[in-house]
This record gives sequence, C-alpha cells and structure tokens, in this order.
Amino acid sequence: MWCFHNGDYVKAADLRISPFDHGYLYGLGVFETLRTYDGVPFLWHEHFTRMEQALAAYHIALPYTEEQLRDVIMELNVRSGGDDGYFRINVSAGEAGIGLAKTSYDEPTVIVFRKPLELPPRGTEKNAVWLETVRNSPEQATRFKSHHYANNIVARFEVPSLATVEGFFVNEAGFVAEGITSNIFWVTDGVMYTPALSTGVLPGITRAQVMKLADVVEGEFTKEALLAADECFITTSIQELIPIRTLGDKTFAGNDGAVYQALHARYIDTIKESLR
Repeated sequence: MWCFHNGDYVKAADLRISPFDHGYLYGLGVFETLRTYDGVPFLWHEHFTRMEQALAAYHIALPYTEEQLRDVIMELNVRSGGDDGYFRINVSAGEAGIGLAKTSYDEPTVIVFRKPLELPPRGTEKNAVWLETVRNSPEQATRFKSHHYANNIVARFEVPSLATVEGFFVNEAGFVAEGITSNIFWVTDGVMYTPALSTGVLPGITRAQVMKLADVVEGEFTKEALLAADECFITTSIQELIPIRTLGDKTFAGNDGAVYQALHARYIDTIKESLR
C-alpha cells in the first residue's frame, strides 16, 4: 500500500509515528474517508472543509492546502496502478510530550492512506439491528470525525459483519441517531426523514448531498417512527446509498424502494456531472 506521510510517499510497512504524538496519547486528531471516481476525489471540497473546521477547533495547524492534498490523493492512485481507491486522510496533533501543556499544535502528523476499492454492486442490500450500545454525546456541539472512536468500536463488537449488517444507534434520550459507519434515512408515505444533528450524529458528507437532492425532514424520532417506514437506506462516502431490507422483525422495500431508486440515480448523476 502506498501512503503519503508528512510530505513523502512511502509504503505502509515503512510508516512510523512517535509514541509522544498526542493523537496516540490523547486521541487528538481527525480523519476523513472518501473515494475517487475516474481518479478524482468526489465532494473533495466538502470533505476538506469539514476536516479543516475540526482541526481549527482542536488548535491543530494543517500544513497543506486543499489543492495539495487533492493532488496527493490523485498521485496515490497513479502510484497504485491508476485504479480508483478508498482513502483515509488522517491528521493527528503531532509530537508534544506527556502532559497537556500545549495550547496549539503546529507540527501535526499527516498521513493519507489508500487501499483498493472492494465494493459490492450498487443496490446491494444490508440488514440492520438495533444496538445495545448507546450513541455517546460528542465532545463539542457538532460531532467531528475524530480519533475518539471507541463508542463506534464497542458497537461494532455487537455486529457479526459490517459487510452485510449495519447497527443502528439511539442516543441517551432514546432517539434514532445513526449507524456505526453511516447516516440513516427512511421514507414513510412518500416523505423522507433523517435524524437531526441535535441527536449527536456526524454531519455526513453524503448525508448533506442527499439533502440537496431531495426534501428531507430532520428531527428527533423514536424507534417507532423508523419502524413505521416503507423504505430505509443508509449513506456513506464509500458505498453511496445502501438500501436496508430488514431491521429486526421489520421488513422494508430494500432496493425495490421507488424513492431509494430515484434518489440513488440522482446521486450517480451528480457524480457524473462532477467529472465533466
């Protein structure tokens, strides 16, 4: 695997970070996951902006511009044979010793990982289960895609395979929140719904794009509201829109859902338009 590490292109086996990096010692860092289409990172500006906002809140400087990191992503594809890839851009606070004396982090550790895209065909369904693990509250008003990921990992232990099953969180108030690695949408009598950011969900990039393509009602909803739906699907930056067939004993329309089909088609059109 080719990676980018603080200005250099290196193989994954040669990656090294300091044990005094505050990303390791204190979980201080953020990341973005995204993919390319025809070599170009989709919704790159939105991913970069979200990452930049989180880094600013953590007082972590970013030594690369939006254009420079975009070029890194495209170069990693070239070095890996030219196929499209799955990317994780990881920025941790950097080496700062033991203790919390730092008030800003000016020399972060920046790594861009790339791995091959190994995806099921579009429209492949998943099932879902309610998680016993409760969605934790974010450390700040809006959830960041940060290294504070233990809540997701504990939830992942409940699910046999994320390839076929997604776990659905509720928050401490009992409202539907999000999946372990996804945002949730559902359709009842032709109206589309999704949990509001006030429930503590990540402001997903694909979530936001879907909300540009269709009218969506945001709110705080109980499990019963979701279980009354006709259709349900989840969104990720890697797998786009994924139809849900069952949630426990409830069966949805899955990939036969008319709203899901129309919306995913519009999303694909957006991808094609971005490449023109």
